[in-house]
Amino acid sequence: MPASLAAVKHKIDSTKSTRQITSAMQMVSTAKLNQIQHHTQTYEVYAEKVKQMLSDLVKSHSATSAASQDDVYAALFKKRAVKKTGVLVITSDRGLVGSYNSNIIKQTLDMMAKHNLDKDNTVFLTVGKTGTEFFKKRGMNVVYEYSGVSDVPTYREVHSIVKTAVQMYSDQVFDEMYMAYSHYVNRITSKVIVHDVLPITEKSLLEDDETVAEDNAELNNSDVSTAPVSSEYEFEPSDTEIISALVAQYAESLIYGAILDAKTSEHSSSANAMRSATDNADDIISTLELQYNRARQAAITTEITEITGGMTAQE
Repeated sequence: MPASLAAVKHKIDSTKSTRQITSAMQMVSTAKLNQIQHHTQTYEVYAEKVKQMLSDLVKSHSATSAASQDDVYAALFKKRAVKKTGVLVITSDRGLVGSYNSNIIKQTLDMMAKHNLDKDNTVFLTVGKTGTEFFKKRGMNVVYEYSGVSDVPTYREVHSIVKTAVQMYSDQVFDEMYMAYSHYVNRITSKVIVHDVLPITEKSLLEDDETVAEDNAELNNSDVSTAPVSSEYEFEPSDTEIISALVAQYAESLIYGAILDAKTSEHSSSANAMRSATDNADDIISTLELQYNRARQAAITTEITEITGGMTAQE
């Protein structure tokens, strides 16, 4: 076999091996995605119920009494002068996830530029090696880092992240906190979300209520306006203790929910990246096989021509 044909044949074999690997990785990522989606959807129901209860209490003006208590979680409602801003960035520990990490980092940097944040007035809490390495290399102040989040993270596993973020805010390591992560929309699409989470504001709690009210109005599709239903609560042992507990659960649900959402998006991005790699490998193999066959046919034609020429010469 000529050297050129042998080289093409070697490329075809190596590309087929690569395709086999990327196809297997795609199936693994898809299986992980199917597994985590159930956990994410059920947790979203819980988080929404906690938020709805806390929102009802805020609307009834009962939450103001909680803010006056000397409590770590009650303090999450208190807005103070901003000297330092905390940014919790959730990325993956490894690559092979397409543009997943680069999109998160880009949106984080855009947010920092918009709010005039730099390494002097910003501290970072990073989940995932990619984000940790990126910000450390650029001289950013990474005050907390966490890696090794499992494929389907449990609350117990990431409890330290949640507690650390809340405690740092209480200890005034930073005076406000933003969170940047990739939100899973569907198996094809993900959207990077960067938003403020601390301190908790009435606006952030009531935004979803307004959206739900608008959606309900559209579903009713009637000219008769429907008055909103207000919720009333009886407290035992006291409103401040219950509200403080709800604030704790709400703050924790924001961070843990974001980690679940980000991990779901990561598995989706990995599956999409591996599918694209497999498709590209198929295209390369097709091109190489066509090139191989043409070269082989040309070699055969050359041999036949040489044999025919030799026979003619002998005659």
